[in-house]
Parts: sequence; structure tokens; C-alpha cells
Amino acid sequence: MAAVERRGGVKYGRILSLGTLPGAATALTATIAVYMTLVAWGNISDFDTNRQFVRHVLAMDTTFKDEDVMWRAIESRTISDIAYVAIIVWETMAALVLAAATWLWTKSLRRGDFRRARKTTTFGLTMTLLLFGLGFIAIGGEWFQMWQSPQWNGLEPAGRNVMMAAVVLIVIHLPGVRGNHERTAHR
Repeated sequence: MAAVERRGGVKYGRILSLGTLPGAATALTATIAVYMTLVAWGNISDFDTNRQFVRHVLAMDTTFKDEDVMWRAIESRTISDIAYVAIIVWETMAALVLAAATWLWTKSLRRGDFRRARKTTTFGLTMTLLLFGLGFIAIGGEWFQMWQSPQWNGLEPAGRNVMMAAVVLIVIHLPGVRGNHERTAHR
């Protein structure tokens, strides 16, 4: 077995122990990074499918068509396409930030100082939470009344994505995922 070294009260060896909180934080960050990469890639490689989704949500054409809220509808294909491209760019940036965070976690497992990895993961997860929470649930779901649409309702997947990112955000900020320098600074 590989030699084991203690840093910050956590055992580290050549093989990553997924039984440690830093190991779990690394695995969870990598999972969200892969997921966001696949989401972005799916939207790029199958551009038209989700472009239609965005167009219908913004046009509010499958909602109850309540005259009190239909003034919010955006029927311009140009504006909806700009919104869709902005979503893809945001997803891609979040995926890149989370991939960098995964690399930082992996690198930090030997050093025992997780501050940069945690900060970078927090940034990437916040981007994910803003996209799915603010963008899809608040703006798409409420402002554009996506909840009313039987065909173009993405609230359930958006909710799953918010929960997934929120759980990882909680895990990476648990006390057991602190480096040597942080323990003394917080006493």
C-alpha cells in the first residue's frame, strides 16, 4: 500500500480516499463539472432542440394566455436566440470553472490547503445556481409562466440542478474540508 501522510488531520496517500470530506468534495465538484460540460455540449451539438424550448418559453405560447401577463412575452426569434446563446455561453463558463476547481481539489489533496479549490468551486456552483435558480425557475418559471406549459416546462429539471449544486456547495463548506491554515484562523 502507498505510504500515508497526515496533513490537516486527514490521511492522504497516492490513491485518493473517497472516504474523506476533501475526497468527496473533489468527486462532487468533478460530477457537477462533467454534468455542466454535457449540458453545454448537448446544447451546442443539438442546437435546435433547446432553442425551440427557449423560444416557446419566452413567447409564452403554450401558457394560459392570461391577458394580464401576456405583455411579458418575447416573440422575437432574434432576442430568443440571443438568450439561448447566452445560456450556452454561461453553461460553458460554469463547466470550465468547475473543471478548474476539480483540478485544484485534486492538487490540494496532497497539500491539505483547500481554500482556492473551495473558492473556485463556490464560484462555479454559484454560476450554476444563478442559471437554474434565477434563470430557469424565477425568470422562466414565474416571469414567463413556464409552470403553465404542459409542453415546455423545465421547472423539475431546473429544481434538480439547483438542489444538486446546493448540496455540493454545503459539502465543500463543511468544517472537515478546511486546510491547515484555515483551522487556526477560525479559532
